[in-house]
Amino acid sequence: MSPSEAGSVRPVTSEETQLTAYGIAATRALLGRGERTATEHLAAHLAAIEEHDPGLGAFVAVAGEEALRAAAAADARLRALGPAAFQDQPLLGVPVSVKDLIQTGELPTRRGSLLPNRRPAADAPAVARLKAAGAIVVGKTTTSEYGWSASTVSRVSPPTRNPWDPAYSAGGSSGGAAASVAAGLCTAALGTDGAGSIRIPAAFCGVVGYKPSFGRVPYVPAGADRLSHLGPLARSVEDVMEIAAVLPGPHRQDPDSGLGALESRPERRGLRVGWIEFPGTAPEVRRVSERALEALAALGHHPERIEVPFRDPYPALLDILAAAEAAGAAPGDEADGDPGRLAVVRHGRGLDGAAVMRAEEVRMELRTRLAAVMERHDLLAMATVPVEPFAPEAIGPDWASDPESLLWLAWSPATYPFNMTGQPALSLPAGLSRAGLPVGVQLVGPVGADALVLDTARDLEAGLGPLPEVPQRVSERML
Repeated sequence: MSPSEAGSVRPVTSEETQLTAYGIAATRALLGRGERTATEHLAAHLAAIEEHDPGLGAFVAVAGEEALRAAAAADARLRALGPAAFQDQPLLGVPVSVKDLIQTGELPTRRGSLLPNRRPAADAPAVARLKAAGAIVVGKTTTSEYGWSASTVSRVSPPTRNPWDPAYSAGGSSGGAAASVAAGLCTAALGTDGAGSIRIPAAFCGVVGYKPSFGRVPYVPAGADRLSHLGPLARSVEDVMEIAAVLPGPHRQDPDSGLGALESRPERRGLRVGWIEFPGTAPEVRRVSERALEALAALGHHPERIEVPFRDPYPALLDILAAAEAAGAAPGDEADGDPGRLAVVRHGRGLDGAAVMRAEEVRMELRTRLAAVMERHDLLAMATVPVEPFAPEAIGPDWASDPESLLWLAWSPATYPFNMTGQPALSLPAGLSRAGLPVGVQLVGPVGADALVLDTARDLEAGLGPLPEVPQRVSERML
């Protein structure tokens, strides 16, 4: 059902507000001690969705009865087994949201589009693995049409707004996922990232967003562009690690799955960290993100400022993405598709095979170049996004807001290169700007070094300290 059909709106109680702030470990302890049931825990999140989502626009569908049945099953398991229920279901009773690009069998998958979509017959492998671990899917979150832009603007629903200030964008295209987590509407979210679509909204909304190494988590249906990664968002690195632990492994429907196997990692102290500042970084983004430089040094690492170690691959990214969009576009798209995405499709239809292969050559050069860079640095670090959040109706800053300019992703040069290389990358909050908006810092590791990225991010998170509570509780700011 839609968020507006989820039930009559009532104020969320202070006790329910406390429940929606719990992370995974705290939820496990709460349910394991029998202090609350999974049904009560879920009800608090559904009430929060009813109250806050009309002003946020994070959800396009709420599970409702399906989620309540899953919670009842979790309670039955807890009554029978007690804390032992978590041994093979570590996420038992944890409310999660799923981006509307990801297939779900019980909830519609519209992919942010008015175009006809076939209802999937089954959950995507990652969703099935979350459910097998005991997680409860509370709903589908908003995305741009087919995830084409790094904002969350579509004709299916109103634009997703930033929980810190609804006058600003939540980013995208996993904007609904990030906003749902930041606002306490779920504990964690499943998103997708083809050029920054997990990390950009994570940075804007002040949550943790993790893009695993390419192929580590099955992506079904697999994309021919080989840019898309599937990964979690949560309010802490620890929670992201809990979700990430149940997602990996090969699957027959994704021939690339299993490629991102974990490599051995160096000692967690004394890492060589290359700090990159991209041209045009906003002063407030620079000021806040560079708190991470001091924190990394305090942790015993060796951060070093370096020049951007590659040429901007945006023209090649544009051609690869546009060719894939053109290949997947249906005949009726011209009449009913998103106008911005159609501009990308037109560009893709104008490319010949040689142009696409030249773009692939740039991708290979970038992979080779960054593999050499990672021989000198254990990790790279940088501001996740060099710009501050913009208006919720826009697809980017003013200079990139015209879809016909084909610059719709060019404003995020620190994210898309690592989709082209397949490297693991994670964004975590570095602090707040003077405007009270979150700023993210990104860690990037060699392909397969996901554990090193996650471990270092957890340490860095502790060194940076937590953000204040998101002001989403003031409901009138959201209406």
